[in-house]
Amino acid sequence: MVVSVLEEMRIRSLGVIDDAVVELSPGFTAVTGETGAGKTMVVTSLGLLLGGRADPALVRMGARSAVVEGRIAVDPRSSVALRAEEAGAELDDGTLLISRTLSAEGRSRAHVGGRSVPVGLLGELADDLVAVHGQTDQQGLLRPARQRLALDRYAGDAVAVPLGKYADAYRRLRAVTAELAELTTRARERAQEADLLRFGLDEVAAVEPLPGEDAELAAEAERLGHAEALASAATAAHAALAGNPEDPEGIDAATLVAGAHRAVEAVRAHDPALAALADRIGEIGILLSDVAGELAGYASDLDADPLRLAAVEERRAALTQLTRKYGPDIAEVLAWAERGAARLGELDGDDERIEELTAERDALRAELGGLAQAVSDARAEAAERFADAVTAELAELAMPHARVTFSVRQNEVADAESGIEVGGRAVAYGPHGADEVELLLASHPGALPRPIAKGASGGELSRVMLAVEVVFAGTAPVPTYLFDEVDAGVGGKAAVEIGRRLARLARTAQVVVVTHLPQVAAFADRHLVVEKTHEGSVTRSGVQAMEGEDRIRELSRMLAGQEDSELARAHAEELLATARGGV
Repeated sequence: MVVSVLEEMRIRSLGVIDDAVVELSPGFTAVTGETGAGKTMVVTSLGLLLGGRADPALVRMGARSAVVEGRIAVDPRSSVALRAEEAGAELDDGTLLISRTLSAEGRSRAHVGGRSVPVGLLGELADDLVAVHGQTDQQGLLRPARQRLALDRYAGDAVAVPLGKYADAYRRLRAVTAELAELTTRARERAQEADLLRFGLDEVAAVEPLPGEDAELAAEAERLGHAEALASAATAAHAALAGNPEDPEGIDAATLVAGAHRAVEAVRAHDPALAALADRIGEIGILLSDVAGELAGYASDLDADPLRLAAVEERRAALTQLTRKYGPDIAEVLAWAERGAARLGELDGDDERIEELTAERDALRAELGGLAQAVSDARAEAAERFADAVTAELAELAMPHARVTFSVRQNEVADAESGIEVGGRAVAYGPHGADEVELLLASHPGALPRPIAKGASGGELSRVMLAVEVVFAGTAPVPTYLFDEVDAGVGGKAAVEIGRRLARLARTAQVVVVTHLPQVAAFADRHLVVEKTHEGSVTRSGVQAMEGEDRIRELSRMLAGQEDSELARAHAEELLATARGGV
């Protein structure tokens, strides 16, 4: 017995549905209704509940918001339960409550287990809860890229492991190739930059500036330029302090201070205050003597050497040339030289880097070739098993002579540099390997296998899609499958076989099918009908469970458009009997 994953959905103010409760069967639930009755709203509701795009146009006209709520039975040990609990959600006796609110202004809110969560979390949970397939998925199956993904999904780790290694090597190869291209295409610019750096560094090295030298030379130039005035001033100051030997009658500061000191020193014993002043006058005399001596030394040492001044100015001119080009002062010039030397080292090392990258690129290409071969071998092996399994399912879906095959091939390239070597050939490659994968169908004996986009009718494509999903269910099952009119274009015996196969799938999973075929709906364990009513200018839809006589009437309507037709009723009863006895 299958444990129902999706037990119930409540829909309010979504599209033409005002307020409806959709109770789903643990096995096979069919959803039917008249064209335009809004049965696809059931699919839309489930899409919103599981993180689908929220379009404010889905909100019913005049309503502030639409709400979809779901009750899902989950195993407390499952990945879904663990992820929900990580987000702060709580399970209620093994049941997880999910809701999505969509406002008419476009805002969207999600709640899981009583906790507000990002809408993205619903998408994460959906991956392990429900597989949704509609006619858009059939169109997607026509694309080779989707067919390759389907094959890789079926192959499992046999492809996933080498393909993961391949993807890592592929990304590294792209990075290495881009860096190598940058280094080689910008060689001229880098050479010019290196030449400019060498010239500047040579210029700085020729001058050999010292830290702080510019400030010291500026001070020396100022002193040498005013040497005579400085010497004259120092000599005059010395004479004023210590006297001029050539003028014995002159009065100097040292003589006057000495006289003052002698005057107070003679009577200092009579008053401590005067003694203190006498000491201070003595200190002044000593200070005057020291200053006078230094002035004499300064004047004698000062040399107005024009040669030295010329040398200083020449040196300052050389430093000025550097500060004009490389920095506002010598400290900045030296810092520029340090940075320039480091950058020049990088530029000079580009040749070595190019060699390293070239070697790494060649090694990565060889590694990619080996990994691509491993991926291709695994795909070829899985393709044969997958094709046989789908072919067997098609036999159960009234296509007993159809044969499905996979074409797994590589395209050779003339320029070996643009490809990788696989099996001794240079072939094109991409992020997913070197294979082109295409699903082929031979619908009857003697027919050549053709791509399903060209070789399958609408009904055949629906059955191929269903067969593929049934095969997937046996390898990587999810609890619930939702099919939205994947039986379009099918009728008669093929429709009966589709219903029978869906019923078998429902033995191991919950299956919900939106269908317009009575042959399919008859096999359902639970039959829901979306009914539309008109009240003036307002159209409303609701969801009703069909049982007993009501179900026979609905199947009769689907068969003949006449609920009370005796022939239609008899046919409906025959369909139900066939379904109950022939699964």
